[in-house]
Amino acid sequence: MKILVTGGAGFIGSNFIHNWLESHPTDKIINLDKLTYCGNLDNLKDVENNPNYQFVKGDICDEEVVNGLVAEVDTIVHFAAESHVDRSIAGYAREFVQTNVVGTQILLEAAVRSGGRRFHHISTDEVFGALNLASSVKFKENTAYDPRSPYSASKAASDHLVRAYGVSFGLPITITNTSNNYGPFQYPEKLLPLAITNLIEGKKVPIYGDGLYVRDWLYVDDHCRAIDLVLQKGKIGETYCIGGLTDDVNNLELVRKVLKIMNKDESCLEYIKDRPGHDRRYAVDWSKAKKELGYKPQCELDECLEKTVEWYQKNEAWWRPIKSGKHFSAWQQKQYQK
Repeated sequence: MKILVTGGAGFIGSNFIHNWLESHPTDKIINLDKLTYCGNLDNLKDVENNPNYQFVKGDICDEEVVNGLVAEVDTIVHFAAESHVDRSIAGYAREFVQTNVVGTQILLEAAVRSGGRRFHHISTDEVFGALNLASSVKFKENTAYDPRSPYSASKAASDHLVRAYGVSFGLPITITNTSNNYGPFQYPEKLLPLAITNLIEGKKVPIYGDGLYVRDWLYVDDHCRAIDLVLQKGKIGETYCIGGLTDDVNNLELVRKVLKIMNKDESCLEYIKDRPGHDRRYAVDWSKAKKELGYKPQCELDECLEKTVEWYQKNEAWWRPIKSGKHFSAWQQKQYQK
């Protein structure tokens, strides 16, 4: 198999490349990444000399580049996206529409033009909106879309485009809607890496509002295994919800777990003004993926939180330049939290 991975220098994309080359050492991967603020080739240093890996710096909105690369492969795994909710709210919505909607359409068109390339689209549970804290309901594949931020609206639009190209042009597509990922190489604007790195630096951890925002937490290796299963066994035209082993863990509980691992106390917390339109609860029902693909996450939250903390403690040379660089602003320091 020869795969075009878009956004492969980002958090989940780079982990997927590591996982795929380890599990499928004879397959070839082309990584197309624009290297925006959260793309980092340091994430892929250990594979850069692998003869089955190729990096191409480029934009998924560049039709010439995309058409040429898609013609070389048989499968596309599409990670590339603007993904941070706060940035979409704080005046960058146009970038989200351009990358997440227009960029996806350009890739889909190239896949059709090249004879119908296999197209797997990585999406989010945020397209489904929010759940009530008192409810036991979880998102399923047939949950109605109800995006509540420019970010989730742009991802919802890209999901609809992928399905439309599957119907209109017979493109062999699949989609995964996943919960909150965490693990190595996550850009330190997100809740967990921001909390961990701030604590290492002796800084406070920002908590939005009352902190009682519930998320389903998925370790990135489990996500990568799920994508592998979808590519090997997934039914064309289908969507699969991918979640972790956690149920109803709120942000405050999560950060308290990190405090315990790092031997810190709650004096390290700083409650800040809430994000506009902050969704209260996400929860994912992954029973379809279990039944059809044999998917089951392997990573318990407490165990993999420890692994994640340990990774950031051992890899200060990776994240310190990011946090001190021009892209990680004071605004991000105070507000970046998914």
